[in-house]
Amino acid sequence: MNEIKQVTGAFSVSAQLTEADVQGLAARGVKALICNRPDGEAADQPNVAEIETAASNAGIEFAYLPVVSGAVKDKDVSDFLAAIQKLPSPVHAYCRTGTRSITLWALSQRRLGTGVNQLLELASAQGYDLSSALSAVEQRPSGAAHYDILIVGGGAAGIAAASSLLARVKDLSIAIIDPAEVHYYQPGWTLVGAGIFRQRDTVKTMASLIPEGVEWIRAAVGTFEPERNRVTLEDTRPVYYERLIVAPGIKLDWHGIEGLVDTLGHNGVTSNYRYDLAPYTWQLVRNLRGGRAVFTQPPMPIKCAGAPQKALYLSSDHWLRNGSLKNIEIDFFNAGEALFGVKEYVPALMEYIQRYDAHLHFRHRLVKIDGESKTAWFERTDDKGAKTTVESGFDMIHVCPPQCAPDVVRLSTLADAAGWVDVDQNTLRHKRYGNIWGLGDAMNAPNAKTAAAARMQAPIVANNLLEDMGLVSGVAHYNGYGSCPLTVQRGKIVLAEFGYGGKLLPSFPRWVINGQRPSRLAWILKEKILPPIYWKAMLKGKEWMVNPEQAKRGTQGG
Repeated sequence: MNEIKQVTGAFSVSAQLTEADVQGLAARGVKALICNRPDGEAADQPNVAEIETAASNAGIEFAYLPVVSGAVKDKDVSDFLAAIQKLPSPVHAYCRTGTRSITLWALSQRRLGTGVNQLLELASAQGYDLSSALSAVEQRPSGAAHYDILIVGGGAAGIAAASSLLARVKDLSIAIIDPAEVHYYQPGWTLVGAGIFRQRDTVKTMASLIPEGVEWIRAAVGTFEPERNRVTLEDTRPVYYERLIVAPGIKLDWHGIEGLVDTLGHNGVTSNYRYDLAPYTWQLVRNLRGGRAVFTQPPMPIKCAGAPQKALYLSSDHWLRNGSLKNIEIDFFNAGEALFGVKEYVPALMEYIQRYDAHLHFRHRLVKIDGESKTAWFERTDDKGAKTTVESGFDMIHVCPPQCAPDVVRLSTLADAAGWVDVDQNTLRHKRYGNIWGLGDAMNAPNAKTAAAARMQAPIVANNLLEDMGLVSGVAHYNGYGSCPLTVQRGKIVLAEFGYGGKLLPSFPRWVINGQRPSRLAWILKEKILPPIYWKAMLKGKEWMVNPEQAKRGTQGG
């Protein structure tokens, strides 16, 4: 059961709830539930529709009042106060950590005349510091935190960057800001969805991975203020820095497809892009003996562009092995115009498309889904740009959601016109703010958004940041390297490795692994070697097969 923090007799808060937690709240007598967390902030986050359904089943009233982390507005407080006054008591509110919810409650109670000191004491008793949030009323924060290097994001990119920095220079003041208690090996979820990996082997506690000597600030960033060399946390506490690394990951926009959040995890609708749903993918694949299986891919950019078709290949391979494939119609609806963005790998992939008798539908974007009727609708764009709607039934459907930069990035001055952290693609330094670097899925360099890319980027960012500090010599350039191990069947992989412009960048000689052909050795690399490399090398600053290329004088970029 999630820890419930009882603020008053009529109000409590917590971090993200699960459906099981809702039952526990009902047993405690809670009559109303308020969700203050927008969908899509984390890969393991249940959708609000799931929690609302669980609340309804438990006889609990529900209100959805999403607030972007650190961006509490007067209207948000007014809406929260109206909900508190309207809903039956006692009320429970939740967000990612509970901070947004208790902040909204405190500000609403202040409007009703409750003293600041009393509110601070109530919040402090539950482990929340609201001094900054209430400072506009009567107080000012003091003793703000300050670091040589501040890293936003404790995912693969952020932790690898911290470890790469410490591998070069030990005496640094570094902090990582991330509210998550757990860290996921997301490349493993494709194999969980195929019954090959165990779900529990793709997750570790964040505390076990934060490098020694790095402070972990367990909070979410609310705003970036680069002109003041600081960020503010979701409770409005400021954190100051000399240099900043921005690596908050990517946002999965589940609401970008009408009806999807209402049926995810039910009615044959699944996605390996969510930790809790990957086992459901395997359940559907294992149980399907006939009918139609649909796989979708949204417009780019997305995390791991090969993942949608990896699900298709591994599922089809299972049906081929158990004799069901002849009874199953397989459709792949791709919003793009090609099976894969680097043409050299397409012939090998097409052999498997033909082997599994899968039907390809390009320029088809999933726009709506109805799980109960098992129907999906796609927007098809023809050669002249005209759009029509195509309907398809399904017995199971694997959905890759549309994706975008996190809200806190999109709404900041760090973003380009499309919402991504705006960096020089060679040095990964921000184009406008010289003491900021970006890496991982949230930045706008035109590379594949993969863990392999972050593995290459981390030491480059570490080198270039330290070069800016005068602690190392020479600026390193990123060549756009990314890797996509395309699991075309159980036991074989087409190992796609490429950089900017689709240039092939193989890590091994062709006689060891020919990336353009399916390989057993590439499968062993994916299944047996890469996971320990991720946990024990990449996240520990041991830069396996990474040698940052030094730029020539006068070609350092901005």
